[in-house]
Amino acid sequence: MPATPAIEVQHLTKQYPTGKRAVDDISFTIEAGETFALLGPNGAGKSTTVEILEGYRSRTSGDVQVLGHDPARTSRSHNARIGIVLQSTAESPNVTVAEQLDHFAKLYPKRRDVDETLQATGLAEQRNTRIARLSGGQRRRVDVALGIIGRPEVLFLDEPTTGFDPEARRQFWDLLKQVQREGTTILLTTHYLDEAAHLADRAAVIADGKLLDIAPIDELGGAEARTPRVTWTSKNDTNDSDTKDSDTNTNNTSTTKHDERTTDPAALIRSITDPMRDLEVIRPSLEDVYLEMVGNA
Repeated sequence: MPATPAIEVQHLTKQYPTGKRAVDDISFTIEAGETFALLGPNGAGKSTTVEILEGYRSRTSGDVQVLGHDPARTSRSHNARIGIVLQSTAESPNVTVAEQLDHFAKLYPKRRDVDETLQATGLAEQRNTRIARLSGGQRRRVDVALGIIGRPEVLFLDEPTTGFDPEARRQFWDLLKQVQREGTTILLTTHYLDEAAHLADRAAVIADGKLLDIAPIDELGGAEARTPRVTWTSKNDTNDSDTKDSDTNTNNTSTTKHDERTTDPAALIRSITDPMRDLEVIRPSLEDVYLEMVGNA
């Protein structure tokens, strides 16, 4: 028998009394052990979708299952299998980092060692520092540490590396790779496309509440969106000879901008006999594909 998906979303809709649909009939499935990225601009519906899956927000219609349970009606034992890193949280400012983690660890049956978690999240030096004295980035690391302390089967990460410096982000990616190897299913929202490319097996792009595409990272947008573009300019010389006096003839030069998609840029370039100026071959990156998809939505 095939394994049951960790997360199933069918025709999910969230509509507010104003009539605005924050989430508009989206469907996707996340397999157990998969890392799945939810991408989209601000206000696209990413956080609303994740909050419904976490059980923090009600849905208007559709069916949602997380580890085989409706997140709107769960038990304490089910919640112990879930890890959550929200965009912002309210920690206890007057306890130390280690005390906060130790308190939360006791709530989970399969808890991670506190010292191990401190080391993994780059907080070992701050273990005895009160949370109120931490920087914004360090507080964000505490949020992440709390999310993984219970060795969750499903981990929700909503913009987890906001406030991290580049080195801290790389360390966090290494931590997530370790969590992945332990079999945890991860649903990640991020504005960092390099983060999605580095961590996710598949991704979905949402804009204005609608699902635009869902695919492995290197297939988002389809083959056409990833087809290389060749751009160049050519000069067009025209002879203005309206007057009989050849001494007054003038040569007018104009330029034409060319932009063509092709799977074989070298063959296209060889086929052009006229001089090609400002020649450039552009192979679309994930960012290029994403911006084109969102811009056309």
